[in-house]
Amino acid sequence: MNLKLRFALLFTSFVAAILIIACASIYFLYATYREDDYYNRIQSEGNDLYGIYVNLQSKSSVVKQDDILRIHRIALVRERLVLLDSSGSLIFSLGENSSVDLPVINYSQVRKAGIIRLTDKNDHQIVISYKPNEKQFLITAAYDQIGLKKLKTMRFILAGVFGASLLLTAVMSFLFVGQAIKPIVELSNQMKRTNELNLSERITVKPAKDEINAIAQNFNAMLERLKNAFEFRKSYVHQTSHELRTPLAVMLSQTEAALNSNYDAAGYKKVLMSLKEDQQHLIELTNSLLLISQNEQIEFMDEWPYLRIDELLFDTVAYFNRNFPDVKTAITFDTMPLDDAELLVKGNESLLKAAFINLLKNAYLYSDDKTIIITLNTNKQEIVIKFENRGEQIGVEDREKIFFPFFRGSNVQKKKGFGLGLPIVNRIVQIHKGRLSYQALDNDKNLILLQLPVKG
Repeated sequence: MNLKLRFALLFTSFVAAILIIACASIYFLYATYREDDYYNRIQSEGNDLYGIYVNLQSKSSVVKQDDILRIHRIALVRERLVLLDSSGSLIFSLGENSSVDLPVINYSQVRKAGIIRLTDKNDHQIVISYKPNEKQFLITAAYDQIGLKKLKTMRFILAGVFGASLLLTAVMSFLFVGQAIKPIVELSNQMKRTNELNLSERITVKPAKDEINAIAQNFNAMLERLKNAFEFRKSYVHQTSHELRTPLAVMLSQTEAALNSNYDAAGYKKVLMSLKEDQQHLIELTNSLLLISQNEQIEFMDEWPYLRIDELLFDTVAYFNRNFPDVKTAITFDTMPLDDAELLVKGNESLLKAAFINLLKNAYLYSDDKTIIITLNTNKQEIVIKFENRGEQIGVEDREKIFFPFFRGSNVQKKKGFGLGLPIVNRIVQIHKGRLSYQALDNDKNLILLQLPVKG
C-alpha cells in the first residue's frame, strides 16, 4: 500500500469515527428527548383525566367512560387509563386496548418513588403514579406514533448523511493527500535523477509554511551544499594536480638534464640544490593540502577546553619570531578586558596555532617592512584580533576570492606561494564558529580581522 492510499484511508477512518460518534449522539439525544417529552405528555394527560374523574365522582358515585369522553376526548394514540385502589383492584378504566401490555405493579416501589415510567415490548410508554391522599394507583399508557416515525426517519437521514459524507471525505482526502505529498513524490523522483551532473535541479517550493515544504527546502539546501562540495572537490583536484605537476615536471627536467650532461662537482651540486629547493616546495604544498583535507573533516566539539587566546597568541608569536628573526611584531589591546572570561575561547589549541602561524606568515611575506601589528579587542560576545601590515593591497575584484583554495591575488603574483594559507585559516575559524575578513586601509595597509566567540 503506497503512502498516498494509506494517508487517505487513515484520514477517512478518522472522519468516519467522528461521523459515527456525531450521528449516534444526535440520534440518542433526540430519542431520549422524544421519550422524556412523551412521558411528560402521558403524565399530563393522565392527570387531566384523573382530575375529571374525581370531579365527576364527587357528583355521582358511578362514573363511566362516556361521561369522561363527553368532557375530554382521548388525545393520544392507543391511550389507556387504569385506576386501581390500594389493594390493586380495578376502580376505573378508559380506552380498552388489548395491545397495551400492562405491567405487574410493585405497589411498594410505586408508593416509595411516587411515579414510575416504563415501556412495554410494543413500544407503549406507561406512567404509573401513586395518589397518596386517595391511596390510589393511576396507570396511563399511550403510543407515540408520530415521534417514533420521526425517529425512524431520522435514522435513515443520519445513515444517508453518514454514507454520503464518508464517500465525499474519501474522495476529497485522496485528492488532498495527492496534492499534499506531491513535493514528496517530486523529492523521490529528484533523488532518482540526482547525480553529480545535475545538482543544479531544484524542487519547486510553495509559499505555504508546512512540513512538506520544509522538507523540500531542506532537500534543495542539501543539493546546494552538495553542489558546492562537488564544485570545490572538482576545483580542488584540478588545482592540486596542477600545483603538484609543476614542481614534479621541473624536478624531472632537471634530473634528465643532469643525466644527459657531464657536469663537474659544482654543477651537480647546483642541480642537487635546485632539486632540494623543489622538494621543499613540494613538501610544503603537500603539507598544506593535507591540512586542508583534514580540516574539512573536523567539526566543532563541545568537549574542547577553554583557552586563553592572548596567551596562545603570545606563544605563537614567540615561536614565529624564532623562525623568522627579521620580523617585527607588536601586540596591543584596544580595550583592556574587565573579565578574564572575555579572553576565553572554546577551541582546539593546535588548530588555532596553525591559523595564527598562517596569518603571521602571510602578513610577513607580503609586507614591505616585515612589520606586523596585532591588536586585540574584547567584549562579552567575541574577541577581535587584527593582523595589520603595510604592503600592496588586494584588488577589489579579488577580495571575495582570497579565501578560495589556490587563488592568488594580482598583488602577490611575483612571490612564491600556493594560495592555501588564508583558505586554511578560514576553515579553522569556521570550525570555531568565528569569522575571517579582509579590509584595505589607507597608506597601503592591509588588515585581516579574526573574530571568535568568547565564553558566555
